[in-house]
Amino acid sequence: MLAGVTIIEVEALGPAPFAGRMLAELGADVIVIHRKDDGHSPAKSAQSPLDAGKRSISLNLKETADVAIARDLIAAADAVIEGFRPGVMEKLGLGPDVVMRDNPALVFGRMTGWGQSGPLSHVAGHDLNYIALSGALHYAGTPDAIPQTPATVVGDIGGGALYLVAGVLSGLIQAMKTGVGTVVDAAIVDGSAHMMNLVMSLQSIGGVSMQRGQSFLDGPHWSRVYRCADGRYISVQCIEPQFYALFLTVMDLGADDDFARPYDTSQWPKACARLTEMFAQHTQDHWAALFDGTDACVAPVLSPDRAAMHPHVAARGIWENTDGVLSAAPAPRFSNYDAPHGQIPHRDGDRDAILAWAAAAKGR
Repeated sequence: MLAGVTIIEVEALGPAPFAGRMLAELGADVIVIHRKDDGHSPAKSAQSPLDAGKRSISLNLKETADVAIARDLIAAADAVIEGFRPGVMEKLGLGPDVVMRDNPALVFGRMTGWGQSGPLSHVAGHDLNYIALSGALHYAGTPDAIPQTPATVVGDIGGGALYLVAGVLSGLIQAMKTGVGTVVDAAIVDGSAHMMNLVMSLQSIGGVSMQRGQSFLDGPHWSRVYRCADGRYISVQCIEPQFYALFLTVMDLGADDDFARPYDTSQWPKACARLTEMFAQHTQDHWAALFDGTDACVAPVLSPDRAAMHPHVAARGIWENTDGVLSAAPAPRFSNYDAPHGQIPHRDGDRDAILAWAAAAKGR
């Protein structure tokens, strides 16, 4: 889908390389500038599954000669993505004010937690901190439990990497039409808050409260995870009346008064307690089989390795083994494009080819 597009990725942690991998899966030629091994940090020399499908060159961006090489690479590319704190690329001599003079159509994608501006822009933080401050962590979990979300999914990936990808793609479309590049300020605190618009849209039907445990997605018995007899879990989220009615039928609760008013918040604690007791009586496999193929909106909570064996997941090939690492297949899917399943490059393994490409581009 992105054939002919070249993107330079400056090595960073988490969201930026995830975005780079996704762009590579979409067909872009992603060249990652890895740090040169200093002999003291083994982790810097390790191959990362997030580099799958990319090409690699190692540079020391504290050395003038290597900065010049990086500048040549960026000048020949369509986009660059980086994940440093604000001002770091400028200190290296590779800020947008410099490299966009060489390449006015460049899309400069910046990935941070707090954003390029604001009182916290230069303060350290991580996924959990960003989504806590943005409001995205507020509804995570039941009212009697500590707020928790799947590690990195809501912040680093959802609010960060995917917004960087959307921003870069939008910038590329604009550059192709106008020849004018842009700087993309993708901040996890922004993106994770923006994702909350779907939740906040429930305000129009009274489905959102600023108090935990009183909203449609974090309080009712029909939107919860329950523990089964074997210590595993089952998810229930039968929001619509027809699905809720089917859920009650399968559970043999259709005539039970405790479940007659699903949107009455005063009934939620008692109904939750009843279902907690019921689900604890049988194993996860029992409940999964009972609800399998129904529209009751019930599904088992599976670890990635167990999810890979589920018939639906296996049929779609969602999880796969890449270079000995369990990873998810590219998404989304297209009717006329099969995403490449790229190999993880050796650090600096593509140096000669990358330098030749940059030299050819500079000579044009």
